[in-house]
Amino acid sequence: MKKKFLSSILIIGLVASLLGGCGNGQNAPGNGTPQSESEQTTESSQVTEDTEQTTATDGYQYEQELNIIDDNYRNYYEIFVYSFCDSDGDGIGDFNGVTEKLDYIKDMGFNGIWLMPIMPSTTYHKYDVVDYCDTDPQYGTIDDFKNLINEAHNRGIRVIIDFVMNHSSSQNPWFLEACSYLKTLGEDEEPDASVCPYVDYYHFSKVGMDGYRQVSGTDWYYEGQFDYIMPDLNLESEALRAEFEKIADFWIGLGVDGFRMDAALHYEEDDTDFNNEVLNWFYNYCLTKNPDFYMVSEVWAAQTTIADYYGSLTPSMFNFAACGAEGPIIKAARSGKNASKFVDAMISYQNTYSQKNPDYIDAPFLSNHDQVRVANSLPGDNSKLKLAAGLLLTMSGNPFVYYGEEIGMQSTGQKDENKRLPMVWSLTDDTGMTAGPQGSDKSFQSVSKGVDEQEQDATSLLNFYKRGLRIRNENPEIARGTIEKVSSLCNSSQAAITKTYDGSTIGIVYNTSLEDAVTVDLTDTDLAGMNIRGYMSVTGAEVTLDGNTLEMPAGSICILK
Repeated sequence: MKKKFLSSILIIGLVASLLGGCGNGQNAPGNGTPQSESEQTTESSQVTEDTEQTTATDGYQYEQELNIIDDNYRNYYEIFVYSFCDSDGDGIGDFNGVTEKLDYIKDMGFNGIWLMPIMPSTTYHKYDVVDYCDTDPQYGTIDDFKNLINEAHNRGIRVIIDFVMNHSSSQNPWFLEACSYLKTLGEDEEPDASVCPYVDYYHFSKVGMDGYRQVSGTDWYYEGQFDYIMPDLNLESEALRAEFEKIADFWIGLGVDGFRMDAALHYEEDDTDFNNEVLNWFYNYCLTKNPDFYMVSEVWAAQTTIADYYGSLTPSMFNFAACGAEGPIIKAARSGKNASKFVDAMISYQNTYSQKNPDYIDAPFLSNHDQVRVANSLPGDNSKLKLAAGLLLTMSGNPFVYYGEEIGMQSTGQKDENKRLPMVWSLTDDTGMTAGPQGSDKSFQSVSKGVDEQEQDATSLLNFYKRGLRIRNENPEIARGTIEKVSSLCNSSQAAITKTYDGSTIGIVYNTSLEDAVTVDLTDTDLAGMNIRGYMSVTGAEVTLDGNTLEMPAGSICILK
């Protein structure tokens, strides 16, 4: 284990009291990157709604009754509060701004939101936590946050928050107290956690190693792999774990539905067993406070490593294997010729992840706050962006959509600030618009049309997302079903699968070519005799079915049942 205490011992729908525990307290100052339907009768746990999500139909004939199951399968929308919506005109997004946009989020078809860090911090991104039991005053008060939670719940939207347990802020009182104590020690005197418990919360050493930084005024060093302002925490410490249990009590008590576990790969470098034990301990503790608690963890790694982390028996890992410019979603959307490979990848995730945790819930996404936006990987017109969205929204598990993806926002360069630019509600009306992070390229126009224009255009990217989310909300098989490949219907730009959940089977047929329409003969396949349940096409052209002959325009996806 690398980290130790060291001294002499070494479309169509939308999309957390410091030293001794937690209390509401007063907001501490923070100013603002480190371095990332079925038509069957439903059970009582299932909520059927038929008017809550509206769509721009434009002649679309296949809108079904919503069949939204109240469980941990959700359509999640990732929000960087700082850049999302400003309710008070100070240029910084806030809780009240998010609350104002909950109807937009619900109408898009999202029923879960992930808020990037909201706790007091010295940075704009807030991944260095000063106080684990308060909200950053830039975003609002605890009461503002509680109101956001309540209003989200009133709309059937669950709220998860970023939980930063790998490191704290160097301004966190735990760290300040530990460093002050070290300064009192004689040259040969060893730290004593019974005198200062906080000295055991971090990784201190008298040996300067890679990733270690010197404690000012002493000959001690502390581990800070990401940044000198983010000292790494020692999750072997039972006292620290007790702190985090109190912190979990605080946020779950406010109504938070789950945590996004930041940097889970790095709790202990190159020690999957230890990291899995940490995740398993914390998840099971949270379950004692809320039996429906959800956890999704950041394990930025290849598929085999992600699978290993499902050995923690926690629900979700972000599927970094599926995302990015070289992932199967964007490859299929960019080339138009990898439909069958995309299907193979989905089946591979299903088989590999379920071996480690049969109850896993995949968490696919296109891009996030640490990556260049998907629109940069698929430049040009919106056809490829639509196709990528369609592929994502037919994947199993919980799709995560980064704010602004639904309108095609781009990033610029590699600076993190430029990956977190203001959400564009309008190009002509600055109501709710934020100034964005200090240091970002504010002159960069990230999108050609804002939300207001795209909402009025039936063929917009936003409305394509809306339809895709609507179809997910109509068909619970999409998120939950077991996938089987219809091999006879698969080639480079065409593919088909079935998904079976709770005795109900649907078919999904893909035409990823953006140039050619295809005729698909369903005869003698598991899709024979099914009817169109819904479809998405990048141009808005209709998908038709005559008997077992399915006519699919370029860039289209059809759901059958």
